[in-house]
Amino acid sequence: MRGAKILVVDDEPPIRRSLQVNLEARGYDVETADTGEQALAMVRNRHPDVIILDLLLPEMNGVDVTRHVRALSSVPIIVLSAIGDERRKVEALEAGADDYMTKPFGVDELLARIRSLLRRAAGARGTQPIFSSGGLSVNFDRREVVVNGEPVKLTPTEYDLLKYMIEHAGKVLTHRMLLEAVWGEAYSDQAQYLRVFVGQLRKKIEKAPARPSFILTDPGVGYRFCIESDSVS
Repeated sequence: MRGAKILVVDDEPPIRRSLQVNLEARGYDVETADTGEQALAMVRNRHPDVIILDLLLPEMNGVDVTRHVRALSSVPIIVLSAIGDERRKVEALEAGADDYMTKPFGVDELLARIRSLLRRAAGARGTQPIFSSGGLSVNFDRREVVVNGEPVKLTPTEYDLLKYMIEHAGKVLTHRMLLEAVWGEAYSDQAQYLRVFVGQLRKKIEKAPARPSFILTDPGVGYRFCIESDSVS
């Protein structure tokens, strides 16, 4: 992962400089932009491996930038939001962002999230029919789920929910995204419905459902499926 190209988009020079210095010290190739238009030009011409994108940009905000990027590329996007930007944060995730961090944030946590997204991007290029992590194994061809060597029976809906989460492991999935992907658009506002199924799924695949290690909750936003090598909650 060293040498991966990271594009930092923020209109505050101190934040751009700080991120550039810290990321380059870890071996990343870093470029910066201070406007949405500049960022889109760099996506077209420089093809970054990860984008770190502030939501509060002049002229074109981070949500709009995300939408435009998604028309060009599947590059992983981490959005940076200020406290109180809950609505914008959800909008960005539903526009195609992969993760979010709230300012102020720690560099170590940011680095962990970058590594997670780079692993997921690499995995997407070489997807295998069998997923295995931390005692959980899923055979997608056979729709079979095994936990610690023992077969686990899931309902069709539970399986579809688990499969979708695994396919997007490491990415924050909003309630609406999950409901529409698994149940359809008619269920897009049924967050309580989703919580029931997540609870049932945790009881079947987690060692300690009350302290889950696979299906983590992002309060007020949605859920994130973590594989064994991911340590970010």
